[in-house]
Amino acid sequence: MENNWLLRNARIINENSYIEGDVYIENGRIERIGDLSAISKKSPNIDLKGRHLLPGMIDDQVHFREPGLTHKATIHTESMAAVAGGVTSFMEMPNTNPATTDLGELEWKYQIAKQGSYANYSFYFGATVDNLEIVKRLPIGVAAGIKIFMGSSTGNMLVDNQKILEGIFEYSPTIVVTHCEDDKRIKKNELRFRESLGENLHFSLHPMIRDREACLNSTKQAISLANQFRTPLHVLHITTKEECELFEQVRKNKQKPITAEACLHHTFFNDSSYETLGSLIKCNPAIKTEQDRKAIIEAISLNKIDIIATDHAPHTIAEKKNTYFKAPSGLPLLQEAMPLALELVHSNDLTLGELVQKTAHNVAERFKIKERGYIREGYWADLVCVDMKQGYKVRADKVLSKCGWTPFEGERFNSSVWATWVSGQLAWYENKLHPSQGKRIEFGKQR
Repeated sequence: MENNWLLRNARIINENSYIEGDVYIENGRIERIGDLSAISKKSPNIDLKGRHLLPGMIDDQVHFREPGLTHKATIHTESMAAVAGGVTSFMEMPNTNPATTDLGELEWKYQIAKQGSYANYSFYFGATVDNLEIVKRLPIGVAAGIKIFMGSSTGNMLVDNQKILEGIFEYSPTIVVTHCEDDKRIKKNELRFRESLGENLHFSLHPMIRDREACLNSTKQAISLANQFRTPLHVLHITTKEECELFEQVRKNKQKPITAEACLHHTFFNDSSYETLGSLIKCNPAIKTEQDRKAIIEAISLNKIDIIATDHAPHTIAEKKNTYFKAPSGLPLLQEAMPLALELVHSNDLTLGELVQKTAHNVAERFKIKERGYIREGYWADLVCVDMKQGYKVRADKVLSKCGWTPFEGERFNSSVWATWVSGQLAWYENKLHPSQGKRIEFGKQR
C-alpha cells in the first residue's frame, strides 16, 4: 500500500489558519507543507484542484459490534464506512459480547483491528460493578479511556452504585467517559407508559421515557464526582438545552478537564422526525425537541461543547422493525459523518476552522493522542479532502455498513468526501475504497 504522496493545490484548513499549497507525504507522515512545485514527481501526484484539505475526523464514540454481534457489524465493514465518511481514526465502545471489561478482551479487539481496520483504531475499557481492581491497574495508554454507563446498558456494565462510581472516579488512571442517563427514572417512566398504553408505544414517546431530567440528573452527578476527585471527565452525547447550560458554567468556572461531546444526529433530527423515521432514529439518549437541537448547535459554536462525534451504532433492519420496547437503540452514521458535519458550515453555524477544532484538534488534545489530529510536519498523514461544492443524495444501495441501511436515505448534503488518507495510505478516492490498514492510536498520560 502506497504511503508516499504529493497532494497539490489544496486549500488547507488547520489550527484556525487557511493556506493554499501542497502537502508531501513520506512513509505515512507529513513531510512538508507549502509551495512544493520544485519537488520531484517520483511519488504519486494527486491534484486537489482547490478542494479543502482537513485533518481526518477522529470519532471518539462508535459501536462496531465485534466480537459477538457481527451479524450487525464488524470492525472491517464499519471502518470502510468510516473512511468513506472522512473518519480516519475511531475509539470504539466496550459493550460487545463479551464486553471489553478485562485486558484479554481488550487485546482481542486490537488483534481483530490489526488484521482488517481501514481506519486507525483504539478501544475503551468498560467499567462494571465488579472490576474496579482491574481499572485501578490499567496500564497507561492501553485504552482510549474508561467508559461508564451511568444509564442502562447490558449485563453488569450499568454502574449506578454511588460507592462503586466514587471508586472508579477516584482511582481511574486515565480519562473517564460517561453515558449519562438516570436509569431509575427511565424505568419509572417505562412502567408508567406501559401501564397506560401497553407494549406497542409510538416511537415519538421515546424522549418522554428517556427524558431530559434523566439526562440532566446523571450529568450533574458525573460532574460532581469529577470535581470531587479531580478526575478528567468527558460526557458523551449531550441532548438537552439544560445540559448545555451546565457546561456553560463548567466553561466559565474553568472546570477543565471536564468536557462534553455532541453527536451529529442530535444536530440534525428533532422529535418531529419520529413521525416518518420511527425506530430508525431510536437512540440513547433520545433525540429531543427542536429547541434542544438548536441549543446543542449553539453550545458547539460557543465552545460549551468541545467535540463532535457520531455514536455510530448499527442494528439490522429486521431488529429495528420491532415494536417500541423490542427495537434496539442506535443508528448508523459513519458514512455520512463529515458531509453531515459540514452542514453546520453551510448553515453558517460554524466556520471550517471551528469544525476542524471540534472533529480533530480537540479530540487529539482531550485524549492526548500522539501525532494525529493536525496537519503538521512530522505528524501522521490522516487527511480528508472535501468538496464543498459537490453535494450528493444519500442512497441505501451505496451503504458500506454491514447493516445495509441509513436514516439519511433521500437526504441531500451540500458537500462530499473526495479522498481520505489514513496514516499516509489512500483509503477513499472519488467514491471508491482503496486498500488501507489503520494503525493503533497511541496516547500520552491522560491523568
